[in-house]
Amino acid sequence: MQNILFICSRNQWRSPTAEKVYSKDPRVAVRSAGTSPKAKRTVNAKDITWADSIFVMEYKHKDRLKVQYSKLLQHKKVIVLDIPDEYGYMDEELVELVKESMEGYL
Repeated sequence: MQNILFICSRNQWRSPTAEKVYSKDPRVAVRSAGTSPKAKRTVNAKDITWADSIFVMEYKHKDRLKVQYSKLLQHKKVIVLDIPDEYGYMDEELVELVKESMEGYL
């Protein structure tokens, strides 16, 4: 089983949606977090250590992780899904985008 961490800014819409979509997938264990101090759940060192793969919604999230956790990220895959902050939680279009973006990684 692969440990997957989904990251967005405030852990409000995109990353929790991705976590929910894959929460019952037997191939993966999933978590979500945000890079903002105002996130519902802010990413921490334990999350980075736990994750086999980290999927971020935008390049700015990858950059923020690199600044804060450069040592921990040395042997981790950080993949940018390039999903803009235009959707609400479990929005049908967002769910489809997440599924399409993740297809080649599972």
